[in-house]
Amino acid sequence: MPPEQRRSFLRHAAWAAAAATLPRWAWSNPLSLQSNPFALGVASGDPAPDGVVLWTRLVLANPAQMQTAHTVRWEVAHDARFAQIVQKGEAAALPNLGHSVHVELTGLAPARWYHYRFMLGDAVSATGRTRTAPEADAMDAHLRIAFASCQRWEHGHYAAWRHLRADQPDLVLFLGDYIYEYASPQSTTGLARVHALRHASTLADFRDRYALHKSDPALQAAHAACPWAVTWDDHEVQNDYAGAQGKGSQGDPGAFLALRSAAWQAFYENMPLRAASLLAPDFGALQVYRRLRWGRLAQMHLLDSRQHRQWQACRPADAGGASAVRPQDCAALADPQRTLLGAAQEHWLDAGLAADAQHDRTRWSVIAQQTLFSPRRYPSGVVSTDSWDGYPGARARLLQSLARHSPRNSVLLGGDIHQNYVCKVLADAGADGQQPAGPVIASEFCGTSISSRAGTTQDKVDAIARHNPHVLLARCDLRGYGLADITPQRWTTTLRGVDDPLLANSGASTLARFVVEDGQAAPCRREMICSLIDSN
Repeated sequence: MPPEQRRSFLRHAAWAAAAATLPRWAWSNPLSLQSNPFALGVASGDPAPDGVVLWTRLVLANPAQMQTAHTVRWEVAHDARFAQIVQKGEAAALPNLGHSVHVELTGLAPARWYHYRFMLGDAVSATGRTRTAPEADAMDAHLRIAFASCQRWEHGHYAAWRHLRADQPDLVLFLGDYIYEYASPQSTTGLARVHALRHASTLADFRDRYALHKSDPALQAAHAACPWAVTWDDHEVQNDYAGAQGKGSQGDPGAFLALRSAAWQAFYENMPLRAASLLAPDFGALQVYRRLRWGRLAQMHLLDSRQHRQWQACRPADAGGASAVRPQDCAALADPQRTLLGAAQEHWLDAGLAADAQHDRTRWSVIAQQTLFSPRRYPSGVVSTDSWDGYPGARARLLQSLARHSPRNSVLLGGDIHQNYVCKVLADAGADGQQPAGPVIASEFCGTSISSRAGTTQDKVDAIARHNPHVLLARCDLRGYGLADITPQRWTTTLRGVDDPLLANSGASTLARFVVEDGQAAPCRREMICSLIDSN
């Protein structure tokens, strides 16, 4: 047997012998029952004009290997065959960081695609493709962003990621709920698949949960296709948690903070984030809100609406989640000082919008955040307390910031609610049951989920839309993602939905397209002539 074949045979024999020691997540997914150290794939993130973050995380079947550091080699090339290597180096995969690897590249050319891979011993990772942002003063002719959120494992397969990859975005914005902390339901009726993991509460639990999600081949392929910029929402930790408080945390705040730190560490370990996001050695704080500039074409303000928010209005301390309330029964709801983002982040965002508006510096100001920003008045008169509706003072301050600075074009992106919403953002959001009013100052596109169920019916959503004239589209019956094609002249949002989330090979179709013309604040359907529509 030739030496190379013998090494390959011995390597695969060792992998087979070690299969019994694989992490718990692997037994939930037969596709992952191999000891490939790169079984969780590769990713890149947060592109800058001169570099990007490369990520992988090792899967080590041998218990002794799991306790030690490993040196991972990496290469970046112009071509997929790595005949034209641009940079290469080594990075440590440390056990105290889950053997994750974060390589922060610099010295690359702006506005250029690259290929990358990792190596450990004889093992070679899948090849990833990434790109850098354009130079700060460049005006790109086109940028395609995909935005997505909410991918509960049991509720659906990840066919949406397969179609998103085929759409060839330049950048993916992931807006929260990458994992769900729950155990699989006892009843499997209507589920696409189940897993054997318990409700996540420890660092090991959260590591296993990320590994489970990242074992999905469609998700891996989407990560490898282009750079991502990620933020979080609640299920990366606990349903509807708020800042330093979670379910029962007032009785034992230390226990919740320990759980939160474990969850945040696992988030960092599994995402292509820069080391600058680490604000505390014990993972008691992460800098998740940040800006990504795409030359003069777009600036993305990526927000964090979980870490700095106040406890939901009128929510009992031991409640398992936030609920809807009637404004007349909850005086705290109207407190103008209540904040969803925290004072520091509000000031940071205000300064960013002011900078966008100066000297035509930014054609499109993008506020990428977790949930629906526009008011959603229910016919029953109740108000959700976990969304922006639960923090009307904070929303008013952001609306005032947009109106005061008046960036050339403002677009808000959101997720969380597992429904597609398209809205005109009005200068006055209204209060105490009053309808929003004033001029249109921005457009909003809130995307549906990758796989998570909506938990409502289209009849109910139709009733909400009729009650909210600023809502141009509201659909809860599809799961998928959004695409934003951005040029200096217009923004085009395409809402894509899978045909059947219970099928891994599901097809997909386009639900709707909306256009925002440069200088016109309101979105309109692609079939209409936007310039003839009164944006007010």
